[in-house]
This record gives sequence, structure tokens and C-alpha cells, in this order.
Amino acid sequence: MGVAVQAVARRGATVRGVSEWPELRVSDDDRDATVARLRVAGGEGRLTLEELADRVERADAARTRGELEALTADLPHAVAAEPRSRGWIVAVMGGAARKGRWRPPQRTYVLTVMGGAELDLREAELAAEVTIIAVAIMGGIGITVAEGVSVELGGFALMGANGAPDDRPLPLPHAPTLRVRAFSVMGGVGIERKPR
Repeated sequence: MGVAVQAVARRGATVRGVSEWPELRVSDDDRDATVARLRVAGGEGRLTLEELADRVERADAARTRGELEALTADLPHAVAAEPRSRGWIVAVMGGAARKGRWRPPQRTYVLTVMGGAELDLREAELAAEVTIIAVAIMGGIGITVAEGVSVELGGFALMGANGAPDDRPLPLPHAPTLRVRAFSVMGGVGIERKPR
């Protein structure tokens, strides 16, 4: 049971809002929001992998709002647009490519029929989890990810092959996870890890 205390401002005094108390204790949600903001900054190239790992570790250990604010004080206050929930990339007897800075939907369907598709996610703004459903029929799909991104591959190949790099070294804590469900018939899906 809590006790409510009414704050009364005296003449000449000011009442501070909750966000103005740097010594205020933070919640797990506050820590998670700071980690998400740091991850976006790392994806934009504003932080090196070492800086990102250090700041994420300090965010997880933070106890006060002031400690969290110090970790993002040198980062711009950008409002991230909500990623689309679904998207399609299709190549029929031709090719398709996505590279550079882009924001893949949380679930992306890639279909190639006697063609090919290349997805370069090294500069992409990835959500915490991105799923790619890759279907290659007599064609190929190549996916490139940056170091530090966790990759999970599932699916099947009939008269073809699917392949992904192993997670060595281990991905950074709170790094994005790419889940690829690859289905190949006389074709293949290949995932490779390259530095930016």
C-alpha cells in the first residue's frame, strides 16, 4: 500500500518534473529503450562496435536516469519511424537488389523464379528481430550481414543448397537477430558475413 504525498510549490520555488530528477531510479523498460536507441546509433555508424558493447553493458547496469542519459547525451534525438510489418522482393527471370541504407520490414518475403536477388543488410536499420522468408526456384538469393548480427537459418533445399555463417565470434548482447527461412528448389540461399 502506498502513501500519496501532495507537492506544494512555495512562492519562487519550482516543482521539477519526473524527467528532471537525474537520481530517479530506472526500470527495465527504461534500460531496454536506451539499449534500443544505442543499437540504432550503432547501426547508423555513430558508434563503433566496441563503443556500442561498452554502452550497452553500462545501460544494463544503470540504476538512475542520469546514468542512462549520459550514455546517449552525444547522440541525436531522432524519432525512428515504425518499420512496416511486411514487404516483398520479387525477381522472375531477372534480378533484384537492396543495399545501402534502408529499413527492411520485420517480415520480408523474397521470391526468385529463374532469377536472383541480393540483399545487403550491412547498412540497413534492423529492428531487434527481422525475419526473411526466402524462396528460390531455379534461382539464387544472397544475403549479406554485418559482423555482430546473429543469424538463424532454417528451411529446406531440394536439388539445391542453403548456407549461413556460424555465430563465431558470438554476437554482441542486444544485437539484432536475423531469422532466415530458406526454401530452395533447384536453387539456393546463401548468407555471408562481411565487415561494413
